[in-house]
Amino acid sequence: MTGRVLIVDDIIANVRLLEARLLSEYFEVVTASSGPEALQELEGDAFDIVLLDVMMPEMDGFEVCRRIKGDPKTAHIPVVMVTALDQPDDRVKGLEAGADDFLTKPVNDISLTTRVKNLIRLKRLHDEFRMRASTGRVMGFEDGIDLASLLAQKKSRILVIDERRSSYERSVATLSRESHVDVETEAQNAQVRLVEGDYDLAIISMDIKGFDPLRLCAQIRSFDKTRILPILLICEDQDNDRLMKALELGVNDYVVRPVDRNELLARTRTQIRRKRFNDTLRDSVQETMELAIKDSLTGLYNRRYLESHLTLLTQEASQRRSALSLMVLDVDHFKHVNDTYGHHVGDEVLKDLARRLKRNTRGLDLLCRYGGEEFVIAMPETAANLAYGAADRIREKVAIEPFVVSGGVHSLDITISIGVSSYTIGQNDTSDDLFRRADKALYEAKMGGRNKVVLDSSAQDAAI
Repeated sequence: MTGRVLIVDDIIANVRLLEARLLSEYFEVVTASSGPEALQELEGDAFDIVLLDVMMPEMDGFEVCRRIKGDPKTAHIPVVMVTALDQPDDRVKGLEAGADDFLTKPVNDISLTTRVKNLIRLKRLHDEFRMRASTGRVMGFEDGIDLASLLAQKKSRILVIDERRSSYERSVATLSRESHVDVETEAQNAQVRLVEGDYDLAIISMDIKGFDPLRLCAQIRSFDKTRILPILLICEDQDNDRLMKALELGVNDYVVRPVDRNELLARTRTQIRRKRFNDTLRDSVQETMELAIKDSLTGLYNRRYLESHLTLLTQEASQRRSALSLMVLDVDHFKHVNDTYGHHVGDEVLKDLARRLKRNTRGLDLLCRYGGEEFVIAMPETAANLAYGAADRIREKVAIEPFVVSGGVHSLDITISIGVSSYTIGQNDTSDDLFRRADKALYEAKMGGRNKVVLDSSAQDAAI
């Protein structure tokens, strides 16, 4: 994951250290040496996150944070306060000023990349909400997705998996004012409780005896019900090797013992917000919009919504100089299905195909039925080679499992062909350009024998 990071610090050595670490992870970095300079940078350009030192002359980090969070144009940008280890009160002041997270000097490499990536992912989800609300207004709907009501939903539910009484009692005491907290002392029972319960977060101690906590993390990621459930680890300072493995398994974040109360609260809030954004992006669109923007047969977005939203996605890719890919896919020999079995069977095939596409796309992806047997998937933050791989997995998922229709009377082998295009940075591509190139690639897939994926030639050049 890439993103634009603004580092704000008046000490050049600190700036260069953070800049070097982030550049090595392929983030785009801009620096500012004072609060006023930072606010000026935010006014003139788009950023995904701000790393903000506390102690600065003229305007300290708390005041800069308050101004960022007080401006509707920048309030959604995550702010990470960089504090000294011996100044725990700074964390309280940072939270009061609106900070989203903390980094403690000297900044640990794993901590830096984990916090930055987590908060950028959260911002991207937030941006998607704002964009979908904007799309609704463009299409004539007054009510957008209400972020305030989403975040003020019923108390979140957390399962703490920890066998040390003193440890889990401190976690419960810290979190119970904002969340309903359950405790599981037997790691073997934790997966069942997470699947059966409606939890927003799992907090797992790395000190569990007789059971590998990383195996539990892998199990959580392997079940559909818990695949996107946020996981927060509590670990020791010397746990770096296991921590790296945990992050590779899909663990979202961690805190190090001794656990700072405000740090635990900040990490927990971030993950719960992200979970609620994800859930809502996947499952909920306001009823007043559905008839106008949803296809009545498949329940996917329709062509009207695609044309409005894809324009916004393309503009966003241009402004942020970020990746955006588009798939256009078509059912092979669909006319033969209708002519042989009837249109009602054709409708069953399209509905089943829509279900398979939903299972194999992300919450951030825009999935539409364009018309007839043609579907479109827009994939933000996805480069051409990754989109091609995703398209081929989708093609295989469709081809490998027969479509059972007419109450089990018929089992049909259905295949699809897919054309993939990608936004070309610096070429001022429009949404029409993206669609035209993907549609041309789809035509080549059809002419090349069907049941295949073709990547647009300009995207192939960019991927080389």
